[in-house]
Amino acid sequence: MQIPPFSLEAQISEIGEEIEEALIKVFRSGKYIGGEEVSSFEKAFALATETSYSVSCNSGTDALILALRSLNIGQGDEVITSSFSFFATAEAITSVGARPVFVDIDPENYLMDLDLIEKAITSRTKAILPVHLFGHPIDMDKIMAIAEVNNLKVVEDCAQAAGAHWRGKPVGSYGDVGCFSFFPTKNLGAAGDGGAITTNNFDLATKIRELAIHGMPKRYFHTNIGYNSRLDSLQAAILNVKLNRLNKWIEQRKIIATNYINKLSIIEGIKLPSNSLMNNSCHSWNQFVIRVMDNSFIKNIKHTSENFFDNSNRDIFKMELQSLGVNTIIYYPIPIHLQPAYKDLGYKEGSLPLTEKVCSQVISLPIFPELKSFQQSYVIDKINEIFRK
Repeated sequence: MQIPPFSLEAQISEIGEEIEEALIKVFRSGKYIGGEEVSSFEKAFALATETSYSVSCNSGTDALILALRSLNIGQGDEVITSSFSFFATAEAITSVGARPVFVDIDPENYLMDLDLIEKAITSRTKAILPVHLFGHPIDMDKIMAIAEVNNLKVVEDCAQAAGAHWRGKPVGSYGDVGCFSFFPTKNLGAAGDGGAITTNNFDLATKIRELAIHGMPKRYFHTNIGYNSRLDSLQAAILNVKLNRLNKWIEQRKIIATNYINKLSIIEGIKLPSNSLMNNSCHSWNQFVIRVMDNSFIKNIKHTSENFFDNSNRDIFKMELQSLGVNTIIYYPIPIHLQPAYKDLGYKEGSLPLTEKVCSQVISLPIFPELKSFQQSYVIDKINEIFRK
């Protein structure tokens, strides 16, 4: 049996005809940029995130850049964020001329350690950019309290967290702006790149919309150097079909995550997401990430490749699962602060020890709404089999 880490096959089978009808409607309309599908999606997404405004764009990366630009964050400014995230989180900060300042994480939930944020604030700090990593919302009450005391802006990175909530309120509705990605593997995914920014501030929404269309508030009149960052009508049509099913899909993901937690909790060699089911948190389970501990099973496992002798238990575990038909993904093997592109920031190995440790241990198990019970059981059985060797 082969279990993929993610698959759209069943989803396409379920809603393919409805999507095809929506796409044909757009094709026949001749309106491929903007139009009814885009405006309809923006209104629906604002409603879903309980925000006043939603502005669509062409990617989650552009959402972050547009958000930072709208807040006048640029050259010489600093933005506090996490190094344990997809590269775009920091890349967007750099792209507007600012400097990312990384704080270490809480290894229990993989999110920024909230107790370290104020220690990282300087006279140049202009914003906090929290990441709701893997669909796990960070404590936005504490983030907003820190920001208020220190007069800082808050840009929520919700790229992996569409449909997640903190204390009953959707992510993306707390900060000055929320930034979403609709990359195909996300809980709410398009058939290509796509993104959106949410806000409750009319002026910010207006500026973001202008920046996304070449800094153009009206036709051929440009007040800013902007971008060509629009969500096209075909992607909006797909997202309109999928948005109505998002909550159902997240509930299915929760069932799978709960099954993993219940069935894998007896294994001492792995660390499960322990803080992800707190009463005041609503995880959207974009990924199900475990940690393979350093001295868990390496002496007992039968190595199948000499190339992995010097690698971590996580790497050996991944290889063993793959040989048994269970395919996994590592998010993320190298923290952002140790990426070659950021060597000039001056971070060295050991600068963020918990982030670095977690990066050597994490692995994401297969999870998507249509993952069948027998497939989940196969994954669980094979993990148990490895640890019994």
